[in-house]
Amino acid sequence: MVFKAVVVDVDGTITYSDRSIDCKAVAALRSLHVPVVIATGNVLCVVRAVAKLLGTSGIVMAENGGVVECGKVESDTSHIKECREALEILKQHFSHLEMLDLENRITEIGLRRNFDAKEARKFLGEDAPVDIVDTGFAIHIKSKKINKGTGLRRIAEMMGLDARDFVAIGDSPNDIEMLEAAGFGVAVGNAHPDLKRVAKMVTKGEHGTGVEEAVRDMKRRGEIR
Repeated sequence: MVFKAVVVDVDGTITYSDRSIDCKAVAALRSLHVPVVIATGNVLCVVRAVAKLLGTSGIVMAENGGVVECGKVESDTSHIKECREALEILKQHFSHLEMLDLENRITEIGLRRNFDAKEARKFLGEDAPVDIVDTGFAIHIKSKKINKGTGLRRIAEMMGLDARDFVAIGDSPNDIEMLEAAGFGVAVGNAHPDLKRVAKMVTKGEHGTGVEEAVRDMKRRGEIR
């Protein structure tokens, strides 16, 4: 199969652990002749800037799929109340919760990584309508109905494609649904074990080196242009 587009995570995938850009990833993505979609848990204004700097298509996914942009911006704010209610519960157990991007985050809640996400999940319970996702860079309270997989399917529709037309590349548990929705999922070498288990390819290289490896190998096999 020849894939028609690529969707790629940012932090930990095209960046190092200190969030600096790995130039190998930039060069690899710029070498492609198909649209490259940037997907992140960050807010829209940030991912727009990242896409501009990388020289990609300008089609982006923000807030773990809650916000997408392809010619127009769409956002699903219908579950933010559930996220806020979960935050109030967590405040009863953790005294130093720090919200991130207060003015710009509209579909989920981002928190600084200064508490135990596993403990937080226990306090909310398995039947909670929200997920607590630790990406290694921030902790997100997000609806279980919104993820990068739902975001990818919506972006694909806006582009006139199917999610199976995409190669998806990531490193974190919040990329699992995206890799599952795509036609071909790649986990870079530094990826979380849970992501590696659902990936069709796990690169030897880490971060941008892994992105470069995946692009090079798929181009060599004629699976992408």
